[in-house]
Amino acid sequence: NCNPNGDPDMGNMPRLDPQTMQGFITDAATKRRIRNYVELAHQGEPGMNIIIQPATNINRHIAEAKRAAGVEDCAKAKEAVYAGRKKACELFYDVRTFGAVMSTGPNAGQVRGPVQITYGKSLDAVLPLDISITRMAVADKVKDGATVEDYAAWEQDKLRTMGRKQIIPFGLYEVRGFVSANLAEETGFDDEDLNVLFEAILNMYEHDHSASKGEMAVVSPLIIFRHVGTDTDAAQRIRQAKLGCAPAHKLFDLVKVTKKASVSYPRSYRDYDALVSLDRVPKGVQIGFKPSAFEPVVWDALPADEDWFCHG
Repeated sequence: NCNPNGDPDMGNMPRLDPQTMQGFITDAATKRRIRNYVELAHQGEPGMNIIIQPATNINRHIAEAKRAAGVEDCAKAKEAVYAGRKKACELFYDVRTFGAVMSTGPNAGQVRGPVQITYGKSLDAVLPLDISITRMAVADKVKDGATVEDYAAWEQDKLRTMGRKQIIPFGLYEVRGFVSANLAEETGFDDEDLNVLFEAILNMYEHDHSASKGEMAVVSPLIIFRHVGTDTDAAQRIRQAKLGCAPAHKLFDLVKVTKKASVSYPRSYRDYDALVSLDRVPKGVQIGFKPSAFEPVVWDALPADEDWFCHG
C-alpha cells in the first residue's frame, strides 16, 4: 500500500511498464536510499561523507575535495583535476561506490563507479490506484500580507479540501547489481565499503518509512555471486576472478522466483516460491547469502531460517 517510485510526469503515479503493467523503480531511487542510510549510520566516520545530498550544490563538495587535496588555486590544471578526483574518492562514499560527474564548477573530472544497480522490476503486473482523501486542514494563500484575523475569517467558509494518494496494493520487486573489481581498484572501493553497501541495501527502507512508502522492505537475503577463478596458479586465478568466470545473466538465471499456483493476487512475499539452483553454479563462481545486515555472508549454503528458500 505504497508508492515505490512516483513518476512526476504522470502525476506521481507509480512507475509502470505500459506493455506488461509491471512496476519498476529507477536505479536513482535505490541509490538515494542507500546514500540516506550510509549518511545516517556512518555519519562522522572518515571517508563516509555523501556528495549527492538534497538541497545542496555539488560544486561545494567538489571545491571541498580540491581544497583538501591542496589544489584549489590551480583548478584547470590536469594534475589538479586528477588530485581533486582522487581526494573526492577518499572523502565521499558514494563517489567511490557509484561514481560521479564532477567536471562542473571547480572540476574534479569524472569517476566511473564500480557499483551499478539496475531498475527494480516487479515479478508480476501491479495495480496502481489513485485514491481520493479528505484533507482536513488546508494551506491556501488568502492574500498578500494576510493577518491572523484574515485567515480566521477565511476559515469560516473553507475548512477542508480533497486530495489524492497514489499506491500499489502489493508488488514484489527484484533489483540486480554489479560490482567491478577493476573499477574498484581505481576508486579505492574495498571490502569494508562492500560490507557497508550490503548493510545499507538490507536496511535502506527501515529508516525511510513515510505515508508514501508504506511497508516497503527488503524481504529476501541478498543473493551474492563471487568470482574466485579456477586456475591452480594464484596470480592467474586472481586475473580470472577480476574478469569474471561466467556471464552475469547466466548467474541471475540460477535464481527463480515464481508465484504459487494457488495464489491469484499476491499480497505478500510468502505468496511466492524461490528456487536457487546451487547444483548449476559455474566453476570459478561461489554463491552466497547474506540474511541480515549484520551477519556475515554464508557461502555455498542456504540460511536455515529462510524456509521459503528451497533448492534442488
